[in-house]
Amino acid sequence: MADSDPAIVVEGLRKTYGGKRAGGKPALAGLDLTVPPGTVHAVLGPNGAGKTTCVRILATLLRHDGGRAEVAGYDVLRHPDEVRHRIGLLGQHAAVDEELSGRQNLELFGRLHHLGGRRAAARADELLERFGLDGTGDRAVGQYSGGMRRRLDLAASLIVRPRVLFLDEPTTGLDPRGRTEVWQSVRSLVGDGMTVLLTTQYLEEADQLADRVCVVDHGRVVADGTTDQLKARIGGDRIDIVLRDAGQLTAAASLIGAAARAASVETDPDRRWIGARVTDRVAALTETVRALDAAGIEAEDIALRRPTLDEVFLHLTKDTKAEEETPV
Repeated sequence: MADSDPAIVVEGLRKTYGGKRAGGKPALAGLDLTVPPGTVHAVLGPNGAGKTTCVRILATLLRHDGGRAEVAGYDVLRHPDEVRHRIGLLGQHAAVDEELSGRQNLELFGRLHHLGGRRAAARADELLERFGLDGTGDRAVGQYSGGMRRRLDLAASLIVRPRVLFLDEPTTGLDPRGRTEVWQSVRSLVGDGMTVLLTTQYLEEADQLADRVCVVDHGRVVADGTTDQLKARIGGDRIDIVLRDAGQLTAAASLIGAAARAASVETDPDRRWIGARVTDRVAALTETVRALDAAGIEAEDIALRRPTLDEVFLHLTKDTKAEEETPV
């Protein structure tokens, strides 16, 4: 695998739980995905969209029914051992033993990877220091905070210095501080050239970490691009105005629609609110303020904001019924 080759290539990936003949549930229905090296690629989707199934297949924990998948230049079906030597996996649930200390956990994982006693101990010390856990390495993991435990989990997935790291909803259940600690650790890894495939339910997490995002629905990729590109798909920026007088709402909405050259205008009388989708954010804001002032219409608040990934997600998956993925 050359340094410029994709770290992950997925073409037409298919998986049906229970088998097609038995009328099983299709978890993946022709999923396509390409991840450049040294980047974070986030996979978003509702429950049952196929995110975890995709990660399990790429990590050689599950066999697919059709299509092709390569990780670090190796086919996951034909060369599973080669793939396993080049990947790390952080699943949704903790893999560390709470009775053991942080150092003992890492040494155990090192021995399981056939590093030998000395190398396992040296690697444990190195990882504890890297993740800011060196001062707590001799404490039982049961005494760790949620963020510390998750960082230890992350450290355990890096025992063999993988080229590709799979993070399957890595911050589920963590408080904001714990999530921030994990994000900082991931940024550090990518800065060293590692490739990360991230599945997450937190839209902010993808916004913070991902170079590129794909949205998966019903086992297929329905959108793929940078966060800015995806946000642009739902109509650009928006001006939010709250009026002082609800009786001026209709007149103000018409005025703002023309002045801001809005693609769409929404109103909410109960909140005295007007929302206008615009293309030129600065010009639209300037003209809106001028038009309201000239008409003598008072605004209590005017805000210009970009679309969020939450809005993108809801727009792209609006017809999806939430379903849980079939366990393996």
